[in-house]
This record gives sequence, C-alpha cells and structure tokens, in this order.
Amino acid sequence: MLTYIFPGQGSQFKGMGSNLFDTFRDFTAMADDVLGYSIKQLCTEDPHSQLNQTQFTQPALFVVNAFTYLNQIRETGKKPDFVAGHSLGEYNALFAAGVFDFETGLRLVKKRGELMALVTGGGMAAVVGLRKEQVAKMLEANGLDGIDVANHNTPSQIVISGRSAEIEKAISIFEAAAGVKMAALLKVSGAFHSRYMSEVQKEFERYLASFHFHPLSIPVISNVEARPYENEKLRATLAKQISSPVRWMDSVRYLFKQGEMQFEEIGPGRVLTGMVHKIMQEADSHEEVETTLESVSTASSQTAGDAKFVYPTVTAPSLGSSEFKKDYNLKYAYLAGGMYRGIASQEMVVKLAKSGLMGFLGTGGMSMQQVEENILYIQSQVSPGQAYGVNLVHNWKNPERDNSLIELLLQMNVQHLEAAAFLNVPSSLVRFRAKSLFRDASGEVIARNKIIAKVSRPEVAEAFLSPAPDLILQALVEEHLITRQEAELARELPMADDICVEADSAGHTDSGVAYTLMPAMLRLRDDMMAKYRYEKKVRIGAAGGIGTPEAALAAFMLGADFILTGSINQCTVEAGTSDKVKDLLQQMNVQDTDYAPAGDMFEMGSKVQVLRKGVFFPARANKLYEIYRRYNSLGDIDSSTSEQIQSKYFKRSFEQIYDELKVHYPNEIDKAEQNPKHKMAMIFKWYFGYSSRLALSGSAESTVDYQIHCGPALGAFNQWVKGTELENWRNRHVDEIGERLMTSTAELINRKFASLLLPAEGKILTPV
Repeated sequence: MLTYIFPGQGSQFKGMGSNLFDTFRDFTAMADDVLGYSIKQLCTEDPHSQLNQTQFTQPALFVVNAFTYLNQIRETGKKPDFVAGHSLGEYNALFAAGVFDFETGLRLVKKRGELMALVTGGGMAAVVGLRKEQVAKMLEANGLDGIDVANHNTPSQIVISGRSAEIEKAISIFEAAAGVKMAALLKVSGAFHSRYMSEVQKEFERYLASFHFHPLSIPVISNVEARPYENEKLRATLAKQISSPVRWMDSVRYLFKQGEMQFEEIGPGRVLTGMVHKIMQEADSHEEVETTLESVSTASSQTAGDAKFVYPTVTAPSLGSSEFKKDYNLKYAYLAGGMYRGIASQEMVVKLAKSGLMGFLGTGGMSMQQVEENILYIQSQVSPGQAYGVNLVHNWKNPERDNSLIELLLQMNVQHLEAAAFLNVPSSLVRFRAKSLFRDASGEVIARNKIIAKVSRPEVAEAFLSPAPDLILQALVEEHLITRQEAELARELPMADDICVEADSAGHTDSGVAYTLMPAMLRLRDDMMAKYRYEKKVRIGAAGGIGTPEAALAAFMLGADFILTGSINQCTVEAGTSDKVKDLLQQMNVQDTDYAPAGDMFEMGSKVQVLRKGVFFPARANKLYEIYRRYNSLGDIDSSTSEQIQSKYFKRSFEQIYDELKVHYPNEIDKAEQNPKHKMAMIFKWYFGYSSRLALSGSAESTVDYQIHCGPALGAFNQWVKGTELENWRNRHVDEIGERLMTSTAELINRKFASLLLPAEGKILTPV
C-alpha cells in the first residue's frame, strides 16, 4: 500500500515549486485572486522576506503541496491508499481525499494562518534526545505546568509550547539534562498546538461552519487522534487540530500496522521522510511493528529491528521537467540526438517514437531526396501524438542547404527541430520558428514549431534565448516568407523552446565541461527570462558524456530539465552505420577517443571527438590540419610528406581527387583555381568524406581510416552493461537503452538518497 505524506511549516524555502506554477496556471491565478498577491513570486523570489511569516507561509505551502500532488497524480496515474499531513500538511491530505476543492482549502489555510499569526506572548521549543514521558516528568519536576507537549515527531523529538518566559526557562533546564542532544527555541510568535490556542480554535470553528465538506474518498490520518478522520466529525476535528498536539509518531505507527506500506513525501523537502525513518529505527522492541515496507522499485533499504524501511522512490517518469514531457508528449525527459548521415536512422526515430520517447533524424550529409524519403517513412510509421524530430547541422559554407531543408520541413509539417553547430541565428531558423506562431484565446503566443538548440558556448545560447532579430524578421516579411503578424508574434518568444547544453560529446562542443557549462547556462537562462519577461520557461537540457545512470544523475542534479544521448545509440541495432563500426564501438573504453578536426569546419579548426582505438583517422586528420596551417599550397609541402598523404592516407593522387571534386563542387572550382590554399583545403576535406563513407559502408578497403564520431560516454556504457545481455550490440535497441538508463537513474537516486538521508535532528517542523 501507498501513503502520501504532506509536510507542514518549516519545510518552506525560497524557490519551492518553481517548476509547477506554469504547469497549473489556472490554479495559480485562482490563488492570486484569493490571496491578493502573487503566490508564484512569494514562493520563488520572496522579494519582501515574507515566506517565513505564518500568514504567508501556510498558504504558500498549501499551494506547493497541492501542485506537487496534482503533478504526481498526472505523471503516475496512481492514487494513494492513505494520506496524512503534518499539522498544516493535513489540509493537503484532506484536499487529496476530496473533502474540499483547491480554492476552499486555500481559503481555510489563509484564515488559519491569519488567526495564528495574531497570537503573541507565547513560544515553542524543540527537545531532541528524550522520550515524551521523560520530557513530561522534567516539566513536572521543575514546576513548569504551564507548558504543553505540542508535537510528538519521533520517539526522541518532542516540541513543547507555552508562555515565553516558561519556554525560555525550560530550554535552560533541558540543555543541562543528560541525554538531551538539542534544546532550541523555534521562531514562532505564539504557543501553537497548546491550551493557549483555545480562542483561536473557537474563532476558526465559526469560520468552518460556512463551508460544505464532501465525504472522504481516501482515509486521512488525523493529527489529533492518530486515526482516520470520521466524516461526521470533520469540522470538529479540523478545528481541534489548532490547539491539540500533533501526534505524528502515533500516526505513522498506525499506518505501519495497516500492512505493507510505502511512504512518499509530497511537497518541498524530505523532513517527514527522515522522521518516518527515525520512528522505524527507534521502535521499541515490545511494540508490534513488524511490517515490512516495500517499494515498487529496487531502491535500497535500511533496517531497524525486525522491520525494514524503504525510502520513497523517485520514478523515471518524475525525472526532469514535467512541462517538457507534456509539450512533446514524452514518457521521460529523454531525447536521442541526431547523428549525421542517417546514423540516427529512420528506424531509430520510429523505434523511439513508438516507445513514448523522441529521436531526431540525422540529416547531415544526406541529400534532400534522402531526407524527404526518410521523413515520409517516419510519418507513415508513427501514430498521432508520437513524437519525432529532425536534426539540422548548420552548413556555414552553404546556407542554401539549410534553407532548402527548412523549406522541406515546413512543407512536410515537421514540427520538432534539433539545431546543431550554429554560431548565430540565421534566417532559415527564424522562418521555421515564425511560420508556426499564433495567439490562442487567452492571448498567449503558441509555437507549433519547436526548436531545441544544441550549444556549448554562452554567446550562442544567448542568441537562441533572445527573440528573432528584427532585421531578419523584416527581410522575411519583405520576401513574403512570413506574414507581418507572424513577425510581430516572433518578437514575444525566444528563438528556442529548449537549450541543450552539449559537453564532452562527439559533436561541436569546444571541449566544454558540463560541471561549468550547466550552472552558467542556467543563470544565463534566468537572466534572459527576466530581461524579456517571457511567459513560458525555456528548459535547459544536458548532452554529452551521458552513458550511465551516474552520469544521468549528475545531469539532473546540475539542474537539467532533460537529457539527450548520442554516442550510446550508434552502437545499437537501429543505428544506420555498418556492423564493422558497431563491432569496434562495442570494444571501446572511456579512454579510447580523441579530438580531430571537424570536416565541415576544417578551415576554422573546430574539433569533434572520434574513436581512436583500432583506427588511424584522428592522427591522420590532425596531421592534415597542421599541414594546412603551415603551408599555403600543395606545392609547398615537402615531397616525403606529400607522398605519404597520397599513398597512405588518400590512396590516390591529389590530381585524381581534384578531378572528382570538379564534378561534385563546380561552384568552388573558380575560387580554388585562384586560391591555392583553398584548393588544398578542398582536397584535404575530401578525406573526411571518404573516411566517413568507409565507416558507414563497412568497407574493407581501409578499416584504419574509419572516421567514427564518438564520445567517451559509450565506453562508460560498455563497462556498465558488461556481463549483461546488452554487452553484445546485437541485443541493444535504442528504446530499451533509454528505458533502462532512466529507470536505473531513478533507482540510483533512491539508493543515494537512502544512504545520505540519515535521521538528522537538526531540522524541526514548526507544528502550525
């Protein structure tokens, strides 16, 4: 069975719920109307330092808890068997049980917070290390009969409540007592959950009388009775909660006894999770707490006595941005990137789409006819709602190819574009973006055509985080490629819906490191969001180096809204490369890659990562670039080096290659005839196309010249799956890799969480 537990005051922090307010916009607007201020601003920015003031804290936590619950139900489709909340959190439990709707719950919490904030002259303190009976005896022995036990969190975590002077005296007494680990004053204005709240209870009970409550649809464990609420006593119990102790420990123990139970904390923080563990760990041997708590996943467990406690599990569907998954209709916040020349094949894209994932067709190096045929195949195989996309690698020397591809995508109604290797925003991308724009009934600008920009430099990210350049928009309007209305709408949106930060991958990454790039990009995104006041959040994803659960975990912990994999997918059944390449890739380890010049950006010296083990390509490619830098023409190269290149590298003469280039690139020949260095670059770049063709075809002509773009992530993946059925690439399917990586990441997070979440006593929930 499953119990959802909702935290109360003390779990709040600035930034909580930041990914939820845009998801539940109608409820957010309703909350603003009820409260008279922006709940999103309070929770995420707290500009007036009000978040820790009771009258503001309680509505804020109720809203964030409620949104977290609604999001959990939407993602999992699974309702709990029981619900419980710690003091204020009990209102969320009642909301989950259908006792009242969101607006009613918020009005109740708002009133409750306002009434409690008016109470002054009292105080509360946490005592850690003693049992409830020991605390009571010490209070009695020292004549502190004006103090009540307000909160019984765990066997050794007690909160007391009373007049300020008596609370201060009690703290000094407990601090000197043996066995006390901590005695600390809590930052509250009154003696909450004590006899001193009786007048507030009466006032609140009168307020409750005007509301209609529905019967419970799920059992709610009451703080007052540590037993399920009764329908006929809803108002009385809810009012009494204000002045009664919070019997959290007894509530958890009651749930233990109902059978096999999993606890999941719904809301900010994990304070209640630690308390549940502590209650289990400190269970008295004579108490019958023999229930084995089991999780639906394989997350690790901790034992206490005869019982086993498994921490609430993170699930694969819960990782990353929920809005990202909703926008693309995806099962997971997971993408498979487009690898050039159809290595990210039509079969790969279809396989992913049918599994609720999304991949991008690798169009780099493909003819327009091949691209069209591939898209037609994909569209014939996927069902409505299944996501797919196309990759566009910028051709900086031939922008007309980009324009032709965009024209084709618009004609074929392809709506998801992965834009790679761009240094700025060209008119082709602006046209693709603008042609999809319209304003819905609520006035929001909607983009059907979505761009995911892969970047590794902040200045490029800034270009995609900005609206389309005015000059380009004006030119497109004058050329009748977009309308004036589309141009106006384009000024309200960023160029990209999502930014994918690419580091340490096979692509154009500038040798970027994720640990430095991700924080910088996240801050840049936030700055640009504030600068342009975009309504919708631009998501930041991570790519490069992701081939194991540990790497995916690191990406999500760095703040990634989604992850994108590449190298690990080209060693699969669906990858559009040769079996010989896959055999080589299956044997590689993390140290078996090197950087080599990128064929499409050879003259600029841009680098890509390629396989080194078993091939000579990276050494030969780097030598060609050094020769190009050193000499101004082929005639300047010494005869020994020239002979080596032609006989060992190219296996044909410079003249033979040049004759071939005249046929395929007639527009560049005039420039080559006038500029010997450009002629040398053309001939040297021929080798990059030649080495790619060798690899893709699996040619036996010269295996050592295979050019295989690959990052070390595949080496890590090979080590991860070693000894399993996935060790052999013939058993690797791209959708199963995505599924296994995401589920294993969730399991790893749970294990890490369980090992790190010790029942520390430093965090105390304020019981209000």
